[in-house]
Amino acid sequence: MISRRMLIPVFVKKLVLGSVLLLVSLPSAGQLPGASPLIADPADTRFRGVDEDWTLPSLSKSHLRPVKPLKFVADHDRYTTELVRVQWRWGDPIDLYVIRPKGVTKPPVVLYLFGYPYDTEVFKDEGFQADATKDGFAAVGFVTALTGHRYHDRPMKKWFVSELQECLAVSAHDVQMVLDYLASRGDLDMDRVGVFSQLSGASIGILASAADPRIKVMDALDPWGDWPTWMARSAFVPNDERPGYVKPEFLSKAALLDPVDWMPKIQAKKFRLQQRSYEPETPVASKEKLQKAAPPGATVEFYKSQKEFASVVGEDGRKSVDWLKGQLRSLPAPATDSTAAVQKSD
Repeated sequence: MISRRMLIPVFVKKLVLGSVLLLVSLPSAGQLPGASPLIADPADTRFRGVDEDWTLPSLSKSHLRPVKPLKFVADHDRYTTELVRVQWRWGDPIDLYVIRPKGVTKPPVVLYLFGYPYDTEVFKDEGFQADATKDGFAAVGFVTALTGHRYHDRPMKKWFVSELQECLAVSAHDVQMVLDYLASRGDLDMDRVGVFSQLSGASIGILASAADPRIKVMDALDPWGDWPTWMARSAFVPNDERPGYVKPEFLSKAALLDPVDWMPKIQAKKFRLQQRSYEPETPVASKEKLQKAAPPGATVEFYKSQKEFASVVGEDGRKSVDWLKGQLRSLPAPATDSTAAVQKSD
């Protein structure tokens, strides 16, 4: 067992500020003991023909097959929370949380991508739910590959970092499949979709934004990236596993999905890169490369202290998504049925 100091998501109001650290004990190579990878029931034919390309963040060379989702709805005074079980590949059902404000027709959407190893607890927190929806926004969230309930049927030596190429590609694909599902509902404003992402989730968000123009605003806090340097120097990588991650065969696969290379291809209309000098998971040299990779017009913020970061996100972290929501508000709202009819007649 090793101990890793992990960043708590900034949105849980019971915690003080997004830079609060929690001591988490995890197995050095995974979360739970497993058997063999991706066990599929031979009698389950729902995903026959599913094929996934882990070399690209886009779905252009992949064929995933969504099945009918299962839904549980909880009603609150000012919002509703839906737990939706979605699935499009064998052995990987995903718990998707869709939290909608009441009294708002087609609210804009903020998709939250937190980093490994955070599970779904934040989306279950009523404080988060109320804060996320109080301004008329829908909040959507799920956990990335090999994380939380998505970690099963794997040997303990297999985990997010050891299977980095798979986790990055699969999770970027998941973002696009989730957007497909949200669009199919018809009750959300899919012309105003933003993503708030953090740590490994920020790396995935960058890849997804490069692949999918439906993400109009992208906010990335402390993304991982620059894999050769990150693997060699990151405090997140267990020292006993590091030698395997700096080998050319491992790095050549990870290189296909390096945020340093994909960040200039982001298709979001507005993009913000936030980095903290004191955040330990990404080495300073990698942070610098990520900064230089930001596309023209991007907002780049580099915080030298926790106090400086707190001045932006607030002492309790509640202002963390203010920039993102402000950018979404500035985008044109969807035309109402009556407006669309007038435009059509004109």
